[in-house]
Amino acid sequence: MSRIAYFGPQGTFTEQAARSFAAADDELVPAETVPRALAMVRGGEVDAACVPIENSVEGAVTPTLDSLSDAEPIVAVAEAVLPVHFSVLTRHDTGEIRSVASHPHALAQVRHWLEANLPDAKPVASSSTAAAAVGVQAGQFDAAVTAPVAVEHYPLRELATEVADVRDAQTRFLLVKLPGEVPEPTGADRTSIVAVTANRTGTLAELLTELAFRGINLTKLDARPTRHNFGEYRFFIDFEGHVAEPRIGDALAALSRRCDSLRFLGSHPRADALPATIQPGAGNREFEAAADWLAAVRKGEIA
Repeated sequence: MSRIAYFGPQGTFTEQAARSFAAADDELVPAETVPRALAMVRGGEVDAACVPIENSVEGAVTPTLDSLSDAEPIVAVAEAVLPVHFSVLTRHDTGEIRSVASHPHALAQVRHWLEANLPDAKPVASSSTAAAAVGVQAGQFDAAVTAPVAVEHYPLRELATEVADVRDAQTRFLLVKLPGEVPEPTGADRTSIVAVTANRTGTLAELLTELAFRGINLTKLDARPTRHNFGEYRFFIDFEGHVAEPRIGDALAALSRRCDSLRFLGSHPRADALPATIQPGAGNREFEAAADWLAAVRKGEIA
């Protein structure tokens, strides 16, 4: 049995994602914040943590990015992608709705629905969608925009469901653990790193060139301040491929030479199972053949 922390409280989309990672006998442990969930992994309180990493509408989840790059390393070993449709919950005795609470990302994704259906309700930001449900239950707000699973945990009335301004919105979640054995490559993998470079012209272009030279396709790029020196940034880069592949290993070695610091955040199967896009001449066989040729030259076997 494993213990898996997740960004809670109960009733969030992250709980739904954590369920997809968990075995039948695993214990799911809610954590108040993303940093707290990751700290539980680092401190050995749990075996893994499930946290959101990016949303197709609102972009990167910055608390997750910052927490992955701070303190001791932890790595992603799996990912899940969930469609994001919301429920609107109220108390059973609620009449006129004058306030509606949720996480800022959720409020942004239902703004048009709220304007059309609850025009007199004031939006109020909460720490999570489930925290908004707790606030409704306590009488602090009239309604909450929540994950559908929230109605299983809180004695509230479902005013509306399948609510979303963008019907195909999705959120990607990571399952993270302490560094150890990396999942085996599948041919449809994602590798994640965070890089810090010197604050000078062209440094980001240099990093991306190392990937481009090897025909490696990016899937995500975000920048966050290091919070140490003004104008100094961390670059969070996701790309297709697995650290066990020669072409990916060659790229990571090159990036390590160029960066002031480089943190490996994991290689794991993609949730969408899309195979890597490999350009002609940039496949693993070509990299292996080139390494064999060089080894032969160094042995004096080839003139």
